[in-house]
Amino acid sequence: QAQLAESGGGLVQPGGSLRLSCAGSGFTLEYNTIGWFRQAPGKEREVVACISSSDSSTYYADSVKGRFTISRDNAKNTVYLQMNRLPPADTAVYYCGADLEAMGLSLISDEYTYWGQGTQVTVSS
Repeated sequence: QAQLAESGGGLVQPGGSLRLSCAGSGFTLEYNTIGWFRQAPGKEREVVACISSSDSSTYYADSVKGRFTISRDNAKNTVYLQMNRLPPADTAVYYCGADLEAMGLSLISDEYTYWGQGTQVTVSS
């Protein structure tokens, strides 16, 4: 059974860093487009970063560009999201998803096949 599991969330002070992990089981993340999304209370789920299946090209939302980095560790079947210089506005539940149909980048949550359970990131002093 294919599953995704996020970890690494928590409480961090403004300006701090966190690294989120998205571990796959039952399928190989390397061969699929993986996206990180987030959803804050009262807001819609939005794409934060994405890494494509075909050439590992990446996409970042403007709000996180230069602060977040998405990467793969194929040996661990895991995709990471390194988050630096976090402001309170980054507080949200973060989800990773897998789009099994995409060859390139995928920015629409409805097109994703599998989702993890989410991990809470809270940026507060």
